[in-house]
Amino acid sequence: MGRYSLAVTNASSPSAGSYAGARAPDRFWKVSSSGLSLAAYQWGQDDGRPVLLSHGGFDFARTMDTFAPLLADGGWRVIGWDHRGHGDSEHAALYNWDADIRDGVAVLDSITDQAVPIVGHSKGGALALTLATIRPDRVTALVNLDGLPSHRTVPDISDRERKRLMASELTARLDFRRRAHLSLRRPGTPQELALRRQKMNPRLSLEWLQYLVTVGARESEDGWRWKLDPSMRFGGFGPIRPEWSLARMPGIGVPMLAVLGVEQEAMGWGTLPEDVEPWLPPGAQLVPLQGVGHFAHIEQPDVVANLVLEFLS
Repeated sequence: MGRYSLAVTNASSPSAGSYAGARAPDRFWKVSSSGLSLAAYQWGQDDGRPVLLSHGGFDFARTMDTFAPLLADGGWRVIGWDHRGHGDSEHAALYNWDADIRDGVAVLDSITDQAVPIVGHSKGGALALTLATIRPDRVTALVNLDGLPSHRTVPDISDRERKRLMASELTARLDFRRRAHLSLRRPGTPQELALRRQKMNPRLSLEWLQYLVTVGARESEDGWRWKLDPSMRFGGFGPIRPEWSLARMPGIGVPMLAVLGVEQEAMGWGTLPEDVEPWLPPGAQLVPLQGVGHFAHIEQPDVVANLVLEFLS
């Protein structure tokens, strides 16, 4: 409880744009996690019931600016944070899933020593799955927003070959880190950054992405850059196999809601309902959303928020 300091009472930025339904966090503070400084945010009143909100990879807490306020208006004290290397959190020497789990617990410790519900999107949903299995004493309920794993479409291989692949994967990641640790992300105008992001998120409106630039990018002398460590790459948050999360899911001992965006897109996981139904823990709810993609909470914030609020109630 004593590992954080309140920095400002409102997290809105002087350069923040506007978007219908978007609302800046009400609180902002810094959390120390293993010596790394993390940016934490709160939507809602201090006397609300706390819920921990975890964003996806290559995102940041402010991507929840339309979704989190809806949970806050439902009486919740919504706490999010920028993952290490993302947003206004510090960059790390290396990235791995275990460190992200420790960060989530550190943020949780900064607000309460009690168990709370966790809502996670994409990578954040996978982190929430892991956190619910290794720290069940801190989790009362779990909501996974399109962050459910499925088996890879490759034939099974021997354990020996799997270890070889892991060594190769780790070597490639470390080599990339050595090349990229001093590099900078490519600059551009706010419009250019929004258009680049739209290539990966074609289902999201340009208006939303332009707003996202104002809260998720930083202006420098030669242009704007996304607030992301350039040494990170997709899938580069540490070695992970979808099977590891699948194997954990049946043992989750708290109520679970899983929301799947059925429309496939580049940043999605490609998971279909039939991929995960056999692995869900007893009593878990699975809600596939037709006509919705990976960023369901941005495409349909009201629909997803109502599902979450009803589940948490």
